Amino acid sequence: MKPLDDISLVTQVAVFRNKRAFDKLVLKYQEGVRRFFLNQTLGNELLSDDLAQETFIKVYTHIAHFKGLSNFSTWLYKIAYNVYYDHVRSPKNAAHFDVTELKTHATTGADNTLKIDLYEAFQTLNDKERTCITLQLVEGYAIDKIATIMELPPGTVKSHLSRGKEKLSTYLKNNGYDQ
Repeated sequence: MKPLDDISLVTQVAVFRNKRAFDKLVLKYQEGVRRFFLNQTLGNELLSDDLAQETFIKVYTHIAHFKGLSNFSTWLYKIAYNVYYDHVRSPKNAAHFDVTELKTHATTGADNTLKIDLYEAFQTLNDKERTCITLQLVEGYAIDKIATIMELPPGTVKSHLSRGKEKLSTYLKNNGYDQ
């Protein structure tokens, strides 16, 4: 779907509350948003699903505020980013995520071992580094889009990316992965 298609769907949702148009947006972006949350929560699937659902509820209820100054996907991920940080900042939620529960419930196999190793590597990153790494390396966003989503200067995003990549590289090298 092209950005113009997104604008058309957003307009249908904002003006006519067209639920089918919104369903198309959800289908297009739900996998990426869920993947974003999985990386942020170090593989906590239930929490990731809850946060993704909360994100799409907020998108639906606030879609009339989308001004089209950026791509719809940038606006969507900005909402997802804010949903995540609202969750982390909430006193009732533990801001610390751990892969221990994932290890307990994981089935054996190379894919699951790699997934756990990657989440353990992500655990070495602080929240901002993990967000920058996820948005760039997993979701494919450019630095300027990440800066918009996170409301940070591009230079700060570059610093988070540099430190995060260095931490990931060091962790993976120390745990048997070659470059």
